[in-house]
Order: sequence, then C-alpha cells, then structure tokens
Amino acid sequence: MKKAASSRLQQKSPAEFFAENKNIAGFDNPGKCLYTTVRELVENSLDAAESIGLLPDIDIEITEIAQTDLNDIRGVVNLSRVDEALYQDFETDGDRKKREARDARNEEALKKLIAKGGEDSAAVAAKRKEITKQQLDTAHKSKQFYRVMVRDNGAGMRHEDIPDMLGRVLSGTKFGVRQTRGKFGLGAKMALIWSKMSTGMPVDILSARPRQSFMSFYKLDIDIHKNQPNVHEVKKLPNTGNWQGAQLTLVIAGQWQHYRTRILKYLRQIAVITPYLRSTFKYAAANGDAASAIDITFKRRSDKMPPLPSEVKYHPSSMDLELTKRLVAVTKCSTLVSFLSKEFSCISNPLAERLVGGLRS
Repeated sequence: MKKAASSRLQQKSPAEFFAENKNIAGFDNPGKCLYTTVRELVENSLDAAESIGLLPDIDIEITEIAQTDLNDIRGVVNLSRVDEALYQDFETDGDRKKREARDARNEEALKKLIAKGGEDSAAVAAKRKEITKQQLDTAHKSKQFYRVMVRDNGAGMRHEDIPDMLGRVLSGTKFGVRQTRGKFGLGAKMALIWSKMSTGMPVDILSARPRQSFMSFYKLDIDIHKNQPNVHEVKKLPNTGNWQGAQLTLVIAGQWQHYRTRILKYLRQIAVITPYLRSTFKYAAANGDAASAIDITFKRRSDKMPPLPSEVKYHPSSMDLELTKRLVAVTKCSTLVSFLSKEFSCISNPLAERLVGGLRS
C-alpha cells in the first residue's frame, strides 16, 4: 500500500520559513520589497555608526536594470520571443484599444474639469491622482529590476563573521535586552532572500573595521533550505584610504513607480528624526532618462547624538520558568540573594533578602 505523502515528517529551516512567509517581514510585493530593502539597509547603517558613537554618513543608490542587461550580468543569452502571448506583459490588440480609449476619456474629462474649476481645483487634483493610479497599475504588470547600494561609515563587520551575519537567518549581534532598531537581524537577510528568489543574484559586501589595514570583500547568498551562507567569492583588499564601514550591493525585482513616493518620504522622515545624519540618495533609470533621475543630499543639522542605549536587566514580571532556568545556568552568582539582586532590575539587596526569607518561612 502506498504511503501518503502527508505522513512524512518534514522540517523547515528559518530561512525557508521566512522565504515562504516573506510578508511577515514586509516583503509583500515587488514594490514593497524595494521599499523594505532600502529601509532595512539604511537602519542597519544607522545602528552601525551609532554603536561606535560616530556621526553617520550614508549613501543610497537605486539603479534600474533592464531585463537584457540583467541577463548579461547573469550570463543568460538574450533571445527574441517566439510567442508574445505567453508572457505576462503581453498586451492584446483588444487590451491596447481599451487602454487608448480609457486614456482619451481621461484626457477629455481632465480638460473639462480644468475649464470648469481651474488648474488648481480639488477635482482636477483628484482626477490626476486617479489617472496616475491607473498608469501605475498598468506598469505594475511588468517586472522591473534594480541594483540597490547602501554604504555607511559605521563599525563594519569582522572578516570571519560576515558570512554568518548576512547569510544565516536569526544570527546577529543585537540579541539582548536593549533598545535597538532591530533585534533579530531579519531585515537584511530577507533582502538577500528576496534577491535570490527574484533574480538569483548574490550580494556584494565590502566592509572594514576602524583602523583595519584591509577591506573584506564577500560575494554570497543564502542557502534557503539549509539556512547557511553560500560564499561565491572572498578576498581581502588593501584599505589604502583608511575607510571604515560597510557597503552592500544587491539586485532585486521591484517597482519604483509604485513606491517612489514612499521611499522618498521615508528618507525625508529619517532625516528629520535623526538630524545628526548626513545622507545622499541617487536614482537612475535604465534608459538614462535625465528627467527621471534623482540626486538628493540630506545635510547634517546637528553634531549632537543621543547617548547609546544601555543593556538592561530582566524585570521580574517578564520572567517565565524557561528564562529563569537559562539565567541560573549562566549566572556567576553563588547565592540566591545575589542572583536576585544582580540579575534582575527593581530588586535591591534588602528586597532580595526579604524574598529569600519568605521562601524559608
């Protein structure tokens, strides 16, 4: 009798789980994936500079890549389409006529609204917003690719730690009871996972620690099924300019038209809430269109940084049996009184003695 496939015991790695449930980390669709990738890499860069008390300098670049150029990078031969109707971006004659008729109706309606209420009326603004949304919905059907580069002047990463820091999900340096922008290091790894899922391209990593004589270069991706880094290339480059920080470059599928406003709004907001940040942002279209290019510099408005958050102890109300057993296993305290007063917040030595006295009675 044939054994049912569902009866087989299966396991999933953390990377495989998040790849299948990427919406948990904010990677819902190509547009949001582009936005979340930029956001996660920028916030990692902020943490890297703030962790060593250095005023952060961050450079962000998004470059659109045509499908043919991406194929050249991947070593794939560009072939002409034999049957256009098999492709997602194919537009039938009927669809084209409907689109042209809709555009004509929109243009006529816009002219009437301008003639009636003027160029700056609310009705004209609403109609233009509606037309833009229709155009974006049409553009959203076509897949677009982008090279995203984020460079900072932060603490950098130890040469031997880079594969695990970026190629293994739930591996990071922020575990602990401390206020940080992230805790599990999931965002950057999700960007790598999305890069592999959407383009198959590895990420390029350049990093140097303060006063380090060399720069670490890695080209790697994540083995999603094993949750392990897959290193394609590694080398140490001379750091003649005494640079420090990290630079990540990856190629992903995205949708700039849909999320352009959101990305720019985020960069403006982060410039407001971190006035000690200096950042630049550049965008370049695949066709080299100068009109759609963006080059912005957010200047530093303050040289004062907030103090670094310190690691705190566990509050007694947050404890459970498993966490208590874990703390007991690693503590250096030899008595219960010292354990309670030194491993927990809000428990002074007199209070710890009262608690232990209550246990004895």
